[in-house]
Formats: sequence, structure tokens, C-alpha cells
Amino acid sequence: MGQVEATTERIIAADPEEVFDALADYTGTRAKLLPEHFSEYEVREGGDGEGTLVHWKLQATSKRVRDCLLEVAEPTTGQLVEKDRNSSMVTTWTVTPAGEGRARVVVSTVWNGAGGIGGFFERTFAPKGLGRIYDAVLDKLAAETEK
Repeated sequence: MGQVEATTERIIAADPEEVFDALADYTGTRAKLLPEHFSEYEVREGGDGEGTLVHWKLQATSKRVRDCLLEVAEPTTGQLVEKDRNSSMVTTWTVTPAGEGRARVVVSTVWNGAGGIGGFFERTFAPKGLGRIYDAVLDKLAAETEK
């Protein structure tokens, strides 16, 4: 059993604070950013960054659906950490300035992968699949904030 990690990043032509606020807005903007891989989205507590509890199902492949119940923390300025109560999965969103009126957004997800041959395939293919899903989220985030 090894740790699996998927990381994606994008430069968005918008104010970093505005980009972060859009990501942290679980009751409004966040739901609009999710592609078809996400279903049953529901904010159960809070809704704006720290202290939010949000649920969704993530269908990474045709056979693999993860039921996620995420606790949101803001450990440092410009960072959201989503810890899944149902698994070892932790997703960290980091928004930093990238020049005048631009933001760098890095999303990184780590979890404890399976062992054996299944674990080999998970470590090989899951980061690419999750990367494509997060690329779609970042596309929508750019469209939402680059106005």
C-alpha cells in the first residue's frame, strides 16, 4: 500500500483573493465548478471555507465511485484543505499571486492506495484521471473568475 498523489495547476487571469473566495464558496460558486464526475453535491454545515462540511460522490471511472464527506480547513492564507471522513483522501487547494491580477491555483490530492496489482494500476492511472477531472474544474474556475 503506497501513497497516491495527483497534482494539477493553472494560472488564472484574476485577482488571487477573488479566485480563492470562489473556491471557498461551497454554497454558491463551488457547485458550478464541478464537472459531470461529481454528483449528489450537498453542503451539510457552514458553506464558506473553514468549518464547511460538504458531501459529493466522485465517479473517477465508470466502475469507481467514491462517496466523499469532506471537512474543510483553512490552515494558511490562500489554502483550503478538504479531508474526507470516509477515506484517507486529502485535497489541498492553494491560491497564490502569479503577477499583476493573476493567480496560480494548485490542487493536490493524496490518499493511501491499494496494495498488489490493483495498487499498481491505481498509482499508474488514477493521478492522470484525477488530473483530467481537476483540469475541468480549473477551466470552469477560470471562466467564472476571469470576467
